[in-house]
Amino acid sequence: MGARETALNALMACRVSGAWVNEAVKELSARDRLESRDAALAARLCYGVVQNRARLDFYLNQLYHGRKLHPVVRDVLHLGLYQIYDMDRIPASAAVNEAVALTKKYCPGQPKAPGLVNGVLRGAIRTKGTLAEPTAYEDKYSHPAELVAQLKQALPKGKLEPMLIADNQAPPLAVQVNTVRTTSAKLVEILESEGVSARAHSWCPDCLTLENSGRLEQLKVFREGLLYVQDPASRLSVLCADLPETGGRVLDCCAAPGGKSFAAAMAMGGRGQILSCDIHPHKIDLIRAGAERLGFHTIEPMLCDASVFNPEWEKGMDAVIADVPCSGLGIIRKKPDIRYKNLKEAEALPGLQLQILKNVSRYVRPGGVLMYSTCTVLPRENEQVVSAFLGDNPDFAPEKLPLPEVFPRNETGMLTLIPGEYDTDGFFICRLRRKH
Repeated sequence: MGARETALNALMACRVSGAWVNEAVKELSARDRLESRDAALAARLCYGVVQNRARLDFYLNQLYHGRKLHPVVRDVLHLGLYQIYDMDRIPASAAVNEAVALTKKYCPGQPKAPGLVNGVLRGAIRTKGTLAEPTAYEDKYSHPAELVAQLKQALPKGKLEPMLIADNQAPPLAVQVNTVRTTSAKLVEILESEGVSARAHSWCPDCLTLENSGRLEQLKVFREGLLYVQDPASRLSVLCADLPETGGRVLDCCAAPGGKSFAAAMAMGGRGQILSCDIHPHKIDLIRAGAERLGFHTIEPMLCDASVFNPEWEKGMDAVIADVPCSGLGIIRKKPDIRYKNLKEAEALPGLQLQILKNVSRYVRPGGVLMYSTCTVLPRENEQVVSAFLGDNPDFAPEKLPLPEVFPRNETGMLTLIPGEYDTDGFFICRLRRKH
């Protein structure tokens, strides 16, 4: 089974059962025992189709004017069109031949489908560069119109199009150096000896961006716990907590998969105590496995609902990290199918976010820090939640963020990172200090 067939199966799984594209590609590539190169191709094909679906349909509507297409035929055509229009290194003839073969295999009850696929894709080759190009953002960047409208209202002027462009680009693989076990310089040396290109991130300390890493889990440095995957924006939210190197007691209340707990463990030099909580039992196992691999013995994974008060923790934490459930609109470049989610389902999130923030604030000791963050760019889940919280909790006040020099001076205690600005995920960070 080749990369294109795996990609087709992943697209069908996403469409039929609602699977996430990143999970479907990873699972099916492993099932089909693809080599690293083929697994990378399957991932690029699948991500490419999901990221560009509306644009591909814009072209398809100019190439085909017949009856409604069978869903699998449309999936095959999307794969073929993406290869023809966006992947110069793949011979167009190979894209067509593979598409026809897949149609014969997966559409046995559609005898005319192989000929249709062959005709449409050969038409795409013939007319490449002559078809009308989309101009509306929803077609050009394949973001639903309702989402584009929300983002336009939410973002500062001039930030919308760069974000939409960034959402459709492959993010660099960013890893954090486990400074409890090694240094950035030593890790770069080891990685490059294994043929992996590694360079220091432009502003995030002890963060590397990797190329040619293959499957990261297979690298010796990964198995030995010398690094872990985390976006610089997520790491920045913990750096802004300014945790004491001498240790302390920290609660990470919505911790899975554990990146912020790991960053906190490094910030405190492997000292202190970190309660790393999540509401889902299987995610507790993920945190535990990650902490063990990295050698962070100060992390205590535990099952806990962040919206329910635990009197044993009242005013007992030096810092509380609340990276709350959100709409996820800041991580579309990593989870491209988020753009197709029903936006109405996210309307109840600010209520839950405020409930969690109010509850976990009770755990912060006098003089302690409360960090609130999300991976979205919508003010209703960010600044407006913080404003509602402060209105009912005058004992807390925003505090200036200790940001790297690349960022503008910040006095508000709040920062929204927008994709397309600093080569990070979209993220919101807020630092609050308890007065008494």
